[in-house]
Amino acid sequence: MDETGGRAAQQADVLGSGYEARGLPLGGDVGAVLVRRRAEPATRGAVLYVHGFADYFFQTHVAEHFTARGFDFYALDLRAYGRSLRPGQAANFVTDLTQHFEEVDAAVRVIREEDGHRRLVVVGHSTGGLITSLWAHERRDDDVLDALVLNSPWLDLAESWLLRTVGTAVVRGVGRIAPRLVLKPGLGPVYGHSIHRDHHGEWDFDVAWKPIEAFPVHAGWLRAVRRGHARLHRGLDVRVPVLVLCASRSHLRAKRWAPEAMTADTVLDVAHMRKWAPRIGRRVRVVTVENGMHDLFLSAGPVRERALAEVDGFLDAL
Repeated sequence: MDETGGRAAQQADVLGSGYEARGLPLGGDVGAVLVRRRAEPATRGAVLYVHGFADYFFQTHVAEHFTARGFDFYALDLRAYGRSLRPGQAANFVTDLTQHFEEVDAAVRVIREEDGHRRLVVVGHSTGGLITSLWAHERRDDDVLDALVLNSPWLDLAESWLLRTVGTAVVRGVGRIAPRLVLKPGLGPVYGHSIHRDHHGEWDFDVAWKPIEAFPVHAGWLRAVRRGHARLHRGLDVRVPVLVLCASRSHLRAKRWAPEAMTADTVLDVAHMRKWAPRIGRRVRVVTVENGMHDLFLSAGPVRERALAEVDGFLDAL
């Protein structure tokens, strides 16, 4: 890996056989990494997956689901996340979510111009769902996107009305003056314990890239997120079909794991997703997945199969 934070060409990825990784240099010591798994053959175009906060791409079953259906699959580890995290960088830190548009654009150029795909579906999870919604709005006249799928997108702060209003005003001021100030040391262990196989889950992932309690929340980053929320709440103009998937209920602010965490979103408020999803664009379909977790694709087997089946039906109908 070179000092710009990227690889000059495709290399074998940490996920093993069938997965390649390519660096996307973004200038200076900043870069992103694009992971690819080919379909045999790719008859339906490409899928680009964008992860959430304190996350990176490791969900091989998702890649294999799409490649089995004729899509070349790509996943982007955003700057300062996962494969893209460099020594000395503040993990997962930006001061404006639009900074991430640069690596999404770079990934799209590889997919469309170098790999020759004429059809592209973007899948965004959690914070990645917010980022990709904002990006799709900004690129709405560029004809680079055919559909947007959002897996539990972060569309509002999962806090009380007071913290969403007065608290946000404070965060905007503090985040501008002291962007590196740590507001929270992490997000707590409940979700991580629900998904990692060493605890109550079934998944193995690198806890250096995806810590069980997540990374610290910095004031400048949260300010960027709240500005993104405000922009979405005013209404976006995403012109392609949008599918929003969310769990049937939330189980928030628990201090420790309990069985309820396995059948609910323990990170975000699903009522916010249902409320704000129609503001994303002209053709938005919202689907509730019963007993889903925050990452619906990491939920219990029958639940994630239902979520992926909803995606399949949505894409088949385009």
